Amino acid sequence: MIRSMWTAASGISAQQMMIDVMANNLANTSTVSFKKSRAEFEDLFYATYKESGSLTAAGGNVPVGIQIGMGTRPVAVQKMFTQGDYMETKNDLDLAIEGEGFFKLISDDREVYSRDGAFNVDSDGYIVNARGDRLQPDFVVPSDTATINIDKNGEITCLDVGGDPLATGQIPLYTFTNPAGLKSIGRNAYIETQASGDALEGDAGSEIFGTIAQGYLEMSNVDAVEEMINMIAGQRAYEMNSKTIKTADSMLQVANNLVR
Repeated sequence: MIRSMWTAASGISAQQMMIDVMANNLANTSTVSFKKSRAEFEDLFYATYKESGSLTAAGGNVPVGIQIGMGTRPVAVQKMFTQGDYMETKNDLDLAIEGEGFFKLISDDREVYSRDGAFNVDSDGYIVNARGDRLQPDFVVPSDTATINIDKNGEITCLDVGGDPLATGQIPLYTFTNPAGLKSIGRNAYIETQASGDALEGDAGSEIFGTIAQGYLEMSNVDAVEEMINMIAGQRAYEMNSKTIKTADSMLQVANNLVR
């Protein structure tokens, strides 16, 4: 009965973490390019009282052994890089990646990667995000630019009022062998790790890279209905584990009363 209390306690902790992950998902349903997370768990070791296949007194084999599990524990919280819906903004510097890929920026003197394509031009003409992080490679928009055209392959062209080109450049995309291994640092940004592998650079629309849609933003891939259903299931699992502890406590109370 004591074992059942600790087993149920591990289940309570697991469900609490799952609710925490879902709460973060729901909090970011309106965050541009946000990728939802999924908590993953594994069962703990087992107390083995009888090995399956062991010999019986009659010389046969035990078909099924006796093992009692010790509960569960979290093993990973994985980012799900599925595509989010698109929202049309008609802003020249709002960019959405259709398919695989990340933009590279410089933030606090380090390289970060993001699918958030809500860009603007700073006072020096550089293309930056809302925090002022520069899109890489650096591209300066001339002060007399009237229109900015960015095609699906990432080629950027700045035009004057007469439609003549003032500057051109290329916006590359980056991908990873294991995007789920990227480390989230907040602000819609990720940094590479040993698990993700090194960044692979390429042009939009080539090989494994997606294309770029100008005038659109990728929205969060969180399905609010799915998260609410999972939250209800997690809440019920939490309640059942709590009742397991209460049941074990009641059984201990009965055992204690036997000596009276």
